[in-house]
Amino acid sequence: MAFKDKEGDTVASFNGKWISYSHTLMAYAAFVGALIVGLWLHYHKIVQNEFYGYPEEWFPSVSSTIGDRYPERSVFMLFIALTSGPRFVLVGLWYILTNRPNSSLPKFVAGVGIFRTLTCGGWTYVTSTDDHDWHDIFMISYLVATLPWTLGCLALSPANPTAIKYRKLFAGSFFATLVPLIYFFIQHKVHRVAGAYTIYSFFEWALVLLDVAFDAVTVVEFQNFEVVIKDIRGVSRVAGNRSVSDTILEKERGKEIGATFSGAFSWLGFLHAVADVYNGFVFWSMLTSLGVCVWYFPLWHMGISGYEAIILCTLSPFFLGIRPLRFLVTRYTWFFHLLSLPGLLAFLAKSPENRLFSVGFGLSMSCLSWAGTFYAERSQPHRLEGRISAFSLGLIASSVAKFAFWTNNPIWPIMHEPNGGWNKTGLVLAVIAILISTRSTASSGADIPAPGPTRGSSVFAGFGLAGLFFAMHSLLSDSSTMISWVWEGYPVRGPLAVPHGAWTLLAMGVGLNIGLFAPNLSRSWAFYGVGSIGAAVLTTYSHWSGYYGALVLAVYTMAAAPVLITHAARHSPGKTFGLAFLVYNLMVLFHVWVVAYAFVPGGPLVRERTDWVMTAMMLQIGAGIFSVSTQSPAAKTYKGKAVITAASSRQRSYYLYILGAIELLAIATAYLRFPSYDYTPYNPETKSITAGIWTIHFSLDNDMWSSEYRMRDLIKELEVDVIGLLESDLQRIIMGNRDTTQFLAEDLGMWVDYGPGPNKHTWGAALLSKFPIVNSTHHLLPSPVGELAPAIEATIDAYGTLVDVFVFHSGQEEDPEDRRLQSLYLAERMKATSRPAILLSYLVLKPGEGNYNTYVGEKSGMKDIDPTDWDRWCEYILYKGLRRTGYARVSRHTITDTELQLGKFVVDQPENGHELIHESQVPPGLRFPDLFKGEGVRGHRYHVFDEPRYYA
Repeated sequence: MAFKDKEGDTVASFNGKWISYSHTLMAYAAFVGALIVGLWLHYHKIVQNEFYGYPEEWFPSVSSTIGDRYPERSVFMLFIALTSGPRFVLVGLWYILTNRPNSSLPKFVAGVGIFRTLTCGGWTYVTSTDDHDWHDIFMISYLVATLPWTLGCLALSPANPTAIKYRKLFAGSFFATLVPLIYFFIQHKVHRVAGAYTIYSFFEWALVLLDVAFDAVTVVEFQNFEVVIKDIRGVSRVAGNRSVSDTILEKERGKEIGATFSGAFSWLGFLHAVADVYNGFVFWSMLTSLGVCVWYFPLWHMGISGYEAIILCTLSPFFLGIRPLRFLVTRYTWFFHLLSLPGLLAFLAKSPENRLFSVGFGLSMSCLSWAGTFYAERSQPHRLEGRISAFSLGLIASSVAKFAFWTNNPIWPIMHEPNGGWNKTGLVLAVIAILISTRSTASSGADIPAPGPTRGSSVFAGFGLAGLFFAMHSLLSDSSTMISWVWEGYPVRGPLAVPHGAWTLLAMGVGLNIGLFAPNLSRSWAFYGVGSIGAAVLTTYSHWSGYYGALVLAVYTMAAAPVLITHAARHSPGKTFGLAFLVYNLMVLFHVWVVAYAFVPGGPLVRERTDWVMTAMMLQIGAGIFSVSTQSPAAKTYKGKAVITAASSRQRSYYLYILGAIELLAIATAYLRFPSYDYTPYNPETKSITAGIWTIHFSLDNDMWSSEYRMRDLIKELEVDVIGLLESDLQRIIMGNRDTTQFLAEDLGMWVDYGPGPNKHTWGAALLSKFPIVNSTHHLLPSPVGELAPAIEATIDAYGTLVDVFVFHSGQEEDPEDRRLQSLYLAERMKATSRPAILLSYLVLKPGEGNYNTYVGEKSGMKDIDPTDWDRWCEYILYKGLRRTGYARVSRHTITDTELQLGKFVVDQPENGHELIHESQVPPGLRFPDLFKGEGVRGHRYHVFDEPRYYA
């Protein structure tokens, strides 16, 4: 934008500082005015929340103050409307102040400023009562845009010490306030702590004050502006001398971060970067889908099936050791990327075998293409950096997609339209992205080596890549994986998958920035030591302490990616990338063997040795760092800083813009997915609990489709209040690093306890409850020979009565001593509680025989829900201290290999006998749904008894 001087008479002028003053005054008047009016007229109403009122809560939140009540809502709307004029002018003056030729960042910041202003009007004038969805969309958009606005203003701030000091103070305070804000909100929503919402409200008001104060700092710069109105046709502005920011940026041109955003913005270049990142997203989508497709076969064969050999498809980079093939791959990468698309087309195959083979072939071509691409770009460091950025951002984008889709990737071959898949969209975008971003490489014309001598060991470089790929896949391919490692039950003492999964994603983004801007730090042994400490803390600690280690490891892993891949690309790709995927595959097997030791040869040797897995992973990364340390750094300036060309700076800025957009999407997802915690049981008028037990077979149905949607429908239609899920731990590479309980809990409106995490070496147990989970403890029962037996011992608050619920999966049939010891352990736990109790279990026994008499009877104090039901082997429901009113067995159809068993209980009533009564004698609120009688629906029906049983 250019301004020209124009002659004319000045009819009015005023100092620019009054724009800042008026904006600040109007904004504060809107919020403070509404607060005063609200406290005066509706004090008790606006301090009331869904759990508490006055005197437990005594100060209102921002939303309750400026909400739907008259007249405070009108006061707020009036002054916020008056704020809009100064706000638009403030954004415009800031753009004029910071704009310079061939610079994209000021334009971006100005656009964000206008967007924030419009979305502010959106959530102000469209209240939650008017349209809840659009109110949330506008509010989330405004909050998300606050981050780039704040950081952009800090980056463009002219060299005025006073302004910089206050901007840093207000921005730092704003983001620091978010931590206690989230903490006390969780204390209120999850733990229902009296008074927590009042403390939360103070931090919420602090955010408002700090947000406005940050923009008020512009008064320092704007006082050097004079706004002049002349009586000529058109509007003129005097630009006179160069702006202060131009002068400062001229001096700072050598600084790498500033240089990144100093070039002209090109939409074509940005589109190329987006396509490149999407190609990385497709690679990680295919790689993360292979394990879950392979897992289907040993799962149904209950042992090694032979299909596991397909994991060798990732060894295709070994073929790059064949010179003619390497020549073709490095010059025609677009063709080999197109050959990888069967990995996305796999969802069209009906049989699991064909789907697996399609994924295997597609992934083999993708591994070959990416290894060839890295090698082909080695001669031009900035092009290679762009590919590495796309590869790393593809992982973050894949994790964000899983965060948004409840840990399922929407383009996986286990997804299709009926269960929420976006396969067709993903395929079309992949074709477009390949045609845009892979048309040429630096080696398209000639095979040019990397600049400078190549030192270090190709073997060590391959080991470094193997450790890197395994860390990225096993720990970072889903934002909730490491959170499940440190989860230990209720009360909450650590992070939650939502919203704290966004923290993991932000840590990954921080790590990538470190890898790009501070490569010397990324390759240092000191930083490697920090990453190793993070891995050790994650492995050995729980709750917040363990998660802090997880965040450190996430930062380090992403920071190490650029230096390790860059170094590996200097060597023969067949040796480095081929060896990397070979060792990576061995690590995948290693991390499966530690839990699947009972089913694989040599398994007992590595039983429960996740610490060995983590140690091996870090030693491999260390080998890569050792090889990198022998390589001299790239050409440097006399000040010791890497030479950054205009082209490389411009390219880097595009990837950083994409990273920013991805991280903002993660933040928005965390906000949208945050649970409401306002759950109610299905039949509260009867004070009943409908409890169920279901072995869900790792959420893969008989045809290898992800089964969450079908499970959700059945649980909802059966009106289950409390359900135990077994074989539910999916947080490993072979299960896709998923968590079915997130979707079920959020969609059904239930509290959830994930149970013993993946570092506890079990197949998983989970508890979902319509009633608040007051406390829970995770148990690993005695298992000297066979697989570990997980159990959850939880206390729920059912209509004001504390009820203990046990969810338990016993050992295998082949290990009778394990199952005997486990029965004694669990019987002792059930006997110890004086509260009413329910056991939802998988026991592997026949009614009335052997360990059955330990679980049922004097040793445990528990009763069988129906001792006459002889046709059971695995699933059992036991109880004590409750009136049992109904029992049903529901067929699974093709969802899993085990039926769903249900029991109905009434609290605060004495136990009853086994006399059966007709359904007509049962109150409607205590009956099972009629939907599943006879032929049932979708293959689900009451079976064995052909109808539910009811008891007097």
